[in-house]
Amino acid sequence: MKGIFGLAGLLIALLIVALLVKKQLNATQQALPALQPPAAQDSAGQNTAPPGTVGQQGRQFEQQYKNALQGAMQKARPASDGSSQ
Repeated sequence: MKGIFGLAGLLIALLIVALLVKKQLNATQQALPALQPPAAQDSAGQNTAPPGTVGQQGRQFEQQYKNALQGAMQKARPASDGSSQ
């Protein structure tokens, strides 16, 4: 008898956890509105080309990151006076 109540309690707890997990997963799968990046503008303030695909934007961001990293690595370092030998 004691084992039956223990098993029933375990099944009820498992059911409650399963319902909470299902509710949480449904909440995270709701569609969010897509963000619209600002359009590129030329010097006259007019829109130029429409934004590229996600892949193109990713490659552009990657290139900008690499350029910034290269620039940081190329900054002049203080010249040593040679007295550390």
